[in-house]
Amino acid sequence: MVVGRAQELSSYSSTLTITAALSSTPNPNSTFSLSMRPPVLSSLSLLSSPSPSLHHPFFCSLSLSNYSKSFFLPLPTAGIHRFSLFPRPPLAKPLSSFVEHVAGESERDENGGFSREGEAENFEFGAAFGSTDLKHLSSPSLEVKELEELPEQWRRSKLAWMCKELPAHKPATLIRILNAHKKVYKWMMQQHWFRFDFALATKLADYMGKERKFAKCREIFDDIIKQGLVPCESTFHILIIAYLSASVQGCLDEACGIYNRMIQLGGYQPRLSLHNSLFRALVGQPGSSSKHYLKQAEFIFHNLVTSGFEIHKDVYGGLIWLHSYQDTIDKERIASLREEMQSAGIEESKDVLLSVLRACSKEGDVEEAEKTWLKLLHSDCAVPSQGFVYRMEVYAKVGEPMKSLEIFRGMQEQLGSTSVVAYHKIIEVLCKAHEIEIVDSLMTEFINSGMKPLMPSYIDLMNMYFNLSLRDKLEATFYECLEKCRPNRTIYNIYLDSLVQIGNLDKAEEIFNQMHGNGAIGVNTKSCNTILSGYLSCGDYIKAENIYDLMCQKKYDIDAPLMEKLDYVLSLSRKVVRRPVRLKLTKEQREILVGMLLGGLQMESDEERKNHVIHFEFNDNSGAHSVLRRHIHEQYHEWLNSSSKLSDNNDDIPYKFSTISHSYFGFYVEQFWPRGQPMIPKLIHRWLSPRVLAYWYMYGGRRTSSGDILLKLKGSREGVEKVVKTLKAQSMDCRVKRKGTVFWIGLLGSNSTWFWKLIEPYILDDLKDLVRAGCQNTISFGSGSDTDENASDYSDNENS
Repeated sequence: MVVGRAQELSSYSSTLTITAALSSTPNPNSTFSLSMRPPVLSSLSLLSSPSPSLHHPFFCSLSLSNYSKSFFLPLPTAGIHRFSLFPRPPLAKPLSSFVEHVAGESERDENGGFSREGEAENFEFGAAFGSTDLKHLSSPSLEVKELEELPEQWRRSKLAWMCKELPAHKPATLIRILNAHKKVYKWMMQQHWFRFDFALATKLADYMGKERKFAKCREIFDDIIKQGLVPCESTFHILIIAYLSASVQGCLDEACGIYNRMIQLGGYQPRLSLHNSLFRALVGQPGSSSKHYLKQAEFIFHNLVTSGFEIHKDVYGGLIWLHSYQDTIDKERIASLREEMQSAGIEESKDVLLSVLRACSKEGDVEEAEKTWLKLLHSDCAVPSQGFVYRMEVYAKVGEPMKSLEIFRGMQEQLGSTSVVAYHKIIEVLCKAHEIEIVDSLMTEFINSGMKPLMPSYIDLMNMYFNLSLRDKLEATFYECLEKCRPNRTIYNIYLDSLVQIGNLDKAEEIFNQMHGNGAIGVNTKSCNTILSGYLSCGDYIKAENIYDLMCQKKYDIDAPLMEKLDYVLSLSRKVVRRPVRLKLTKEQREILVGMLLGGLQMESDEERKNHVIHFEFNDNSGAHSVLRRHIHEQYHEWLNSSSKLSDNNDDIPYKFSTISHSYFGFYVEQFWPRGQPMIPKLIHRWLSPRVLAYWYMYGGRRTSSGDILLKLKGSREGVEKVVKTLKAQSMDCRVKRKGTVFWIGLLGSNSTWFWKLIEPYILDDLKDLVRAGCQNTISFGSGSDTDENASDYSDNENS
């Protein structure tokens, strides 16, 4: 009967139609049907082989793939009615039409403007730039041979396998199989009957990309290349857009890499909208971040020119903007771009003129700066405060600090106000000029204005006093800064250096211990070398050895002159002067790691799952995370990779940094990130110490305006129940609410008080006020279901 039913199918067209409808009677024309609940219909996978009808309410018409003896082809059911099946090309060729961008966020990103977080920090695009003409990019189609063209034995064995295996699964298992697109594809590749099908892989990659699953799309993209084939233009296009739509660190770099391969490997000519979208992403970040993408932006500009596209004015402006942020200014290139704009009849915008002023300020080009300034004054737009700042910097560069002060006062008169950036710049300029009285007066004026932050100006002030050996003024400024600002490692290092220079080692040791004991401040290479030099100079070799051990543990570099003295000191007390330090997590580091993993910290493994990386990522909009990141960076300094470590002159800790790839983290991957997905360990009840709970709360928790405490957690329901039972065992009742893929554990009323008393000793001092402040809460732990699948207030965006 199976064979007979299969022969009936041979008369049907080679066009594959997907339908989804409710029906109480079986459709005689359907080749296969599955019973499924409506919520999972959108993730239904397509079976590309024929099978008997199972006569269920939901069904799909299916046909047989030509080359690939594979079974599942995931496709979205919404909005898809019919697609044709054509022969698979042996190699991807340029297509005559283009793929439709993913609706929603991607469209908004390309059509909308970029907000500017700081004054003159981001390039401002015109509203029309990057708008996309969304036409269809058709992926290569699947050819379906008639059943009689296939070997009889093959048809029999495949139909028998489907009839036997699929109905044998429970409905829940079958649904999981249909939803697990990536796993099904991997499983198919491992079967003896599987042959790589270019069209199938392209369809699957394009679907994953449209669904924002860039990691899975990239995996299939790489599989196509491993087969010696070039992916289709649609796959390149969709993968780039998927990367640009994600906020994950490194996605922009990956998008650039795929764009370059699209042109160099595939020989394709991307659409104008794709050029513009990538260019906009490069320039749409603060200047300090974007400046590293200059070569990539120039490459996009070159491709626009060679493709014959009309260059948008924002491309010219963005390129000049990038050049103005470089450490070494290419004046000739900026002049060339301005000439091209003039030839094209494009008027220089405010952003372009500001970029030219910025470049002049770095070069000290007074003449060009004044010409540009006059153009700004005669333009229709209001003169931005940042323009005054660049003029101040130009004259400071040529040794005229009093002219900079004159511009500053002129800014106050003309604009009627002064920006924080202007105060920072004029105080910096006059501190370098050692104008003590004027600087003191300006600093008082700045403080009385109520503007913040004050810290950059305090640092300039302390550096001036240090260079002039005004120790009393430096000390007074240090303590004044502590009263008005949050503690900062830079000012501690300046004060510590001053104390060591005058030989006040008792006070220096006290300051060093404060730094080392305060997680929000911490010590670094500079502070350790400073106190080490003091101990060696006064002959306190025991304390010098202790600092040496600390520096070895943290892998801090020891200054060469100090190492020469240390060689002699250590040779007096130790047989081995330099011993390798084996990396090992301390008890405190282990507990911190467990707490942060519960709060959402991510780990990544290599293909063989032998070495693993921890990715520390903090929210730059969170005051608590701003403090916590410095503490974590210090705690795991010896584990950080080279790009995550700071130089002595740089104290700006990034919001994202990573460890080296190491096998030591294998235990934590197995417990918390098996198979690349977060999971709650079975033995979690043994590890929920007060320190673990404290770091879970600081990293992945929040306090509501009513005083309740919320803890974020990802994993299975069974794992969440274990955590809840453990908290209840410590006399803390809690409620659980599910928001999308995230569980929120709520400690309400008196339970939050008990929880706070338990973790308070392990909360960073500078965080206690922040985490007490509370926040607005949109999660209700009232009566009703503990699950809210459609809510997204606190759910994370995942690429899974």
